[in-house]
Amino acid sequence: MAVPETIPIGYEPDYHTDDWLARKRWYAVLHTFDATGHYLGSRIERTGTDADRRASVDTAQDLLNQWLNALPGRRFGDIAVRPFRREFDDVLFGLVIETFEGDEHAELYPDNIGFYEPWDGSYDT
Repeated sequence: MAVPETIPIGYEPDYHTDDWLARKRWYAVLHTFDATGHYLGSRIERTGTDADRRASVDTAQDLLNQWLNALPGRRFGDIAVRPFRREFDDVLFGLVIETFEGDEHAELYPDNIGFYEPWDGSYDT
């Protein structure tokens, strides 16, 4: 099955994958898209390193909450977005089409979350 134009991403309440121990840097990240899944832009701010992990994480969560609270009409649910890529601080952020073992899939960076057929929004970490 070919990679669809928009990649479904299932919403899982109270679940996130922010722990980047390998990179030792913490960021607040908000990607925005239009109603048809086109990438509009990203707000990314480095909030610290693992040397001061608690403060770095707290700052990232506070910033993200501020950014989310400022969005008009915000609601949580499943979405479908088109692949995109953005580099910041030499780190790749985005939903990138890749091939693994002969199959195309979409990989969400920097968290390395993979989306595969049947393209129903479920993912692999």
